[in-house]
Amino acid sequence: MPRRDDAPWKPSNLAKAARFGDLVERLTRPLIVRFNKRGFPYLPPTVPRGVEVPPDAATLGADYDTEWARGTIASAVRRGLVEGPVRLAVKAIASPSVHGTDRLSDLARLDEVPPLIFTPNHHSHLDTAVMAIAVPEPWRSKLVVAAAADYFFDKRWKATMAALALNAIPIDREVTGRKSSDMIRDLINDGWSLVIYPEGGRSPDGWGQDFKGGAAYLSSRTGAAVVPVFIDGTGSIFGKGMKRPKRGTTKVVFGQPLRAEDSENTRRFSARIERAVTTLGDESLTDYWSSRQRAARQESPKLSGPEYTGWRRQWALSERRSMGDVGERRRQKRRWPDLGD
Repeated sequence: MPRRDDAPWKPSNLAKAARFGDLVERLTRPLIVRFNKRGFPYLPPTVPRGVEVPPDAATLGADYDTEWARGTIASAVRRGLVEGPVRLAVKAIASPSVHGTDRLSDLARLDEVPPLIFTPNHHSHLDTAVMAIAVPEPWRSKLVVAAAADYFFDKRWKATMAALALNAIPIDREVTGRKSSDMIRDLINDGWSLVIYPEGGRSPDGWGQDFKGGAAYLSSRTGAAVVPVFIDGTGSIFGKGMKRPKRGTTKVVFGQPLRAEDSENTRRFSARIERAVTTLGDESLTDYWSSRQRAARQESPKLSGPEYTGWRRQWALSERRSMGDVGERRRQKRRWPDLGD
């Protein structure tokens, strides 16, 4: 039997790979050199010294063009997504119950149904999916969502998915700029309805935030009525900071359409919208009559929660979440053991 020292030498796989790489480099180098010599338009043009090239036009953020998402093909794809996977997923995770759509029935019966601006509270990314299936027809078929330009439209793939799946349009969450308001005005004039979150972003701690004036301003500028909406339960299912959703139940309550009065400016109209959503939040926990009595006495529980901080604020939030139909369905029902006779 020959010794191992006498065995014929064979190159290792690493050596074979290195030799193959050298061969590929020798074969492709002449092609690369020839291609580089061809220059423009195969390569970017050279820039003379001292000449400052203007930057390319921005195509992300508030400048992302979403017009393609409202085309025939994209609309058909989105309709299939919303009525199929999105609806099944929302029902499986959130099990929403929808109330108050009868308050929009008078508008739905008009020969020319007007576009509306829906203004729900905002506790979760799940809110948009819930609204996509909760908004009644005929508005659901022509619905756009105002999404934060700095979050949903900061990368190409996120912007494409948001525009296709949600029909989202980019908007500055702090201030409604001229470009965004002009785009929304044109969409509403074309019959599109809008979902916009007046709080500007998701709740950081489970309680609501003060409303900004964007919805009131857009309503005054476009003439579209504002529909206050309260969504209960999404914060405990997939709130800010949660890595994955957990199953629960939700409740969506639509209010009466509102329009700015002659004596109201944007700030006062926005405050009235916030009070309407606050009343709907009370209604979701109690009933219509009790919530309206408290609203008349200006005693509706604030969406922003109690004034104190720390553990007492979180304790109050857990107490609030245990109330109402959503809390009753979320809590585990205890049964006494059957001990027999």
